[in-house]
Amino acid sequence: MQNIQNMLTPASRLWGVFACTILAAFLLGCEEIEEPKPWIRVERPQMLFTDTTLLDSYDKGVLNWRLKTAYLERWADKEIVTVRPVFVDIYDSIGERVAFLRADSGSLDMTFTYVYAYGHVYALTPKGASVRADSLLWNKKDNLVRTASYVRVVSEDGDVLQGVGFESDAQFDNWKILSNVTGIFQDAAKRMKDEDKRQAEAERLNNPPSSSSQAAPAAKPSSSPSRKAPPRGLTLKPNAGKP
Repeated sequence: MQNIQNMLTPASRLWGVFACTILAAFLLGCEEIEEPKPWIRVERPQMLFTDTTLLDSYDKGVLNWRLKTAYLERWADKEIVTVRPVFVDIYDSIGERVAFLRADSGSLDMTFTYVYAYGHVYALTPKGASVRADSLLWNKKDNLVRTASYVRVVSEDGDVLQGVGFESDAQFDNWKILSNVTGIFQDAAKRMKDEDKRQAEAERLNNPPSSSSQAAPAAKPSSSPSRKAPPRGLTLKPNAGKP
């Protein structure tokens, strides 16, 4: 009998340990259960597009420019639309694409009164010149593109112009650098010589010789000393030098 009790005692102890382990795990599991957290409001944009999106701007029914982007967002408390990247195709009055602009990011308002492009801005003009700047701002009120930052322009002839400040029409057809302009000109001597020739030809065409200047040339003076005209600044006197 004593042997049976000795055999059961370890087993009962083992079950006791096991039961305590189960109870402890249950109590720990109960402690990990937390009450539901109150609902937290997450701010989200009112308008969000994460795929290719097109925005068109018209002037009196004619397509002026088209903006293409891969990300667009607008918040409810703001009238500003943020886009990235920026690809803008610019059209002329007959609907032909004449120039384009690209940038890392951009912003505009819902009424399209301005478009602001910033970050590695690059534009190509209708005449083939390229423009690089940190930012460019188009204003619908005067239909001009401007920046106050550093700008670098490579003309259609390969000239490199750089300076501070830039102004252009919306089609980048007529532009100018505002200050601190420096440049490198290709074949400068030859081009200046050609320009001088063009200006001389233009002056000849604009100012043709008069009819009086086309009269027969005067007869050449005789080789006889008595008929030779006196040099300018001298006056001949009769019998000069005779006693």
